[in-house]
Amino acid sequence: MTKIIFSIVGVLLTACLDIAAVHASMQEDVDQAVTIIQRFQEIPERAIPDNVLRDAKGVAILTVTKAGFIGSARGGSGIVIARTAKGWSAPSAIGTGGIGVGFQAGVEVTEFVIVLNTQEAVNAFSQGGNVTLGAALSAAVGPVGRTAEGNVALQAAMYTYSISQGLFAGISLEGTVIATRDEANAEYYGKPVAAKDILAGKVKSPAGAQKLLQVLSKYSAR
Repeated sequence: MTKIIFSIVGVLLTACLDIAAVHASMQEDVDQAVTIIQRFQEIPERAIPDNVLRDAKGVAILTVTKAGFIGSARGGSGIVIARTAKGWSAPSAIGTGGIGVGFQAGVEVTEFVIVLNTQEAVNAFSQGGNVTLGAALSAAVGPVGRTAEGNVALQAAMYTYSISQGLFAGISLEGTVIATRDEANAEYYGKPVAAKDILAGKVKSPAGAQKLLQVLSKYSAR
């Protein structure tokens, strides 16, 4: 029975990662990031407070697919972008995956926005390896609503926001591992590039990322 369970979980994990890979071309992730930011901000009472985005040192945006039956598996892809002295950097590709236990039937798609509140949080994504949310850097479900703006004080290195199946979910990402997708970056920029150079503003943003930069600038203007 144990072998059967692990076989099913293995299939689920492969399926989830395959789902992520199908739509995870860098440009598709960039375009999806634009849609996600706009979706979060179009409902004022559930929006990310303006001053949270104004003070952000960076933003990571992910779409995660979770499938389950006897076990569960999840896979997702997205981008991370950092604020530089000259504005927002070009985007760097990121991804996540994992397995769980317990009966969790069905498929769920969740969109995440992770606001990086500190330079240390940005640096964690710049190393080109894995970032475990909530390990060395605190992560918390972020405050919401435009009316909350005056009452927001920095409480964590990262704030997480989520929409699942079209509804605001408030899901914590504590313990989630997010990795840099070096191959996706190399394909998108036409050459191998380091995440630290992208997020430091040393890599020019391609034309396909301009809409993302415009949307972030709109909602994070100082």
